[in-house]
Amino acid sequence: MTDLPKAELEVMSCLWRQGPQLVREIRERLAASRPMSHASVSTLLKRLESKGLVAREKAGTGKAFVYRSRVAPTRTQRQILGDLVQRVFDGSGVALVASLFETKPPSPEEIVQLQELLDELKAESKEKPS
Repeated sequence: MTDLPKAELEVMSCLWRQGPQLVREIRERLAASRPMSHASVSTLLKRLESKGLVAREKAGTGKAFVYRSRVAPTRTQRQILGDLVQRVFDGSGVALVASLFETKPPSPEEIVQLQELLDELKAESKEKPS
């Protein structure tokens, strides 16, 4: 999954966020960021299906198919992120997070969530023997 072309990854992300969808629905959701024809979205879905990443089933009416993801987003996100950390940040998670926050500073709510996560990580590291 880490080597998916950007367009295929965007289609997968749409399926992960919205759940099973028709080609038309995917095309409409991606229109603002990536305008594509119906045929282009269909081609991307066929490629993803041939890779075993999506499945299709007949929709209730007409000739349409409903497409759904066959893989969980968390595993894919972790693989892509791990690859990015290695290739771009020389394996440093701290450098990745610093760069992220320089690009998009966290909101006050996100800072609270991050502090809670850091507190949990600290507690876990104290429990583990060195």
